[in-house]
Amino acid sequence: MLEKKIDLKRDITLTLLVFYGLGNILGAGISGMYIIFSFLLACIIIFFTALTYAELSSRFPFSAGEALYAKEAFNSKSLSIAIGLIISLTGILSSATILHGFNGYISHFIELSPYVTSTVVIIVLCIVCILGIGHSVKVASVFTLIEVFGLLYIIFIGFDKIPMDTVEIATLIPPFEISAWYMISLGAFLAFYAFIGFEDMVNVAEEVENPTKNMPKAIIIVLFVSTFLYILVAFVSVIAIEPRMLAKSTSPLADVYVKLANEDPVLLSFIGMFAVINGALIQIIMVSRVFYGMSMNKWIPNIFSKVNETTRTPVSATIFASVSILIFTLWLPILTLANLTSFLIFIIFTLMNVALIKIKMQRQAPERIISYPLYIPIIGILINVSMISIQFISLLTNI
Repeated sequence: MLEKKIDLKRDITLTLLVFYGLGNILGAGISGMYIIFSFLLACIIIFFTALTYAELSSRFPFSAGEALYAKEAFNSKSLSIAIGLIISLTGILSSATILHGFNGYISHFIELSPYVTSTVVIIVLCIVCILGIGHSVKVASVFTLIEVFGLLYIIFIGFDKIPMDTVEIATLIPPFEISAWYMISLGAFLAFYAFIGFEDMVNVAEEVENPTKNMPKAIIIVLFVSTFLYILVAFVSVIAIEPRMLAKSTSPLADVYVKLANEDPVLLSFIGMFAVINGALIQIIMVSRVFYGMSMNKWIPNIFSKVNETTRTPVSATIFASVSILIFTLWLPILTLANLTSFLIFIIFTLMNVALIKIKMQRQAPERIISYPLYIPIIGILINVSMISIQFISLLTNI
């Protein structure tokens, strides 16, 4: 007797998808002399790859996004498996990295062992994810709203406390000098990492309502909303604290908060805890869906594609993703691997742009599928190859 196939539940609306994406992007630091222009430049840099992901997710709205796109373009099982594993590793390392900072936030309120806090957080988040995609994404949306509140609060007190008529806007505009724009480009390279996260959205496409329409729309909304928030926070930051001092700060947002509110950044620590939990929750969802999608394509063991009949979630894949994150958080050194995976993500971005070019040349987009001009992925390739080269040169100079 054939086993009944249970599909994932399409329970993610456009609004929930936007909050899911924002929760994965918001949280970057603010520093640098001309950080406002750095964020603008970073947005332009990432924009072309974001459009590539938007079209690919519209064409193929299924789990294991990048691995599936590689299969459709290159028809290589080994390449698809490699991409799926790299994406999973980046999610695991990203979650493990931010969970290392969780104890620092919670220590403002209570002293607990990092082993205890990390274990409890992962177990709770695993349970939330198993209970259903609707529940878990709604929880992530609440946490994202808390993060957005924190940024908006800094923006609000900035505009409230600082007399804007005394602000010299001209000092915030960079001169037309090579040295100034070199600083901006370096800042854009760092700010670029603030926008990495939109690509995780495509891995939940199989659970999104009307994905061919809502996935591309959500990716673009998330990119522009996050850019808008980052630029406003950057503006408040550089007029609250002298930019050169801000650039030297190890916790710039906390310093800006102390300067503006004239009180300890306890509120930011509270919000930071939710940001960490949200980041871990989103990565558990993402990694489990990559494993699910790879299993559905028979690239990894069948157990990862088993969907619970009641919750309509891939329970085995979710537990495996949670345990992997916990292991990396508690026992393994992650700095070297984190640097390596950030390098690999640019390679994957490049491959996705190449994949879209090949797909567009092989077949015409079906009706109601978003299709962008061919120059979009071409520019995306040029930009990502440049980013790979910059990172490779930086790696060589630091050896």
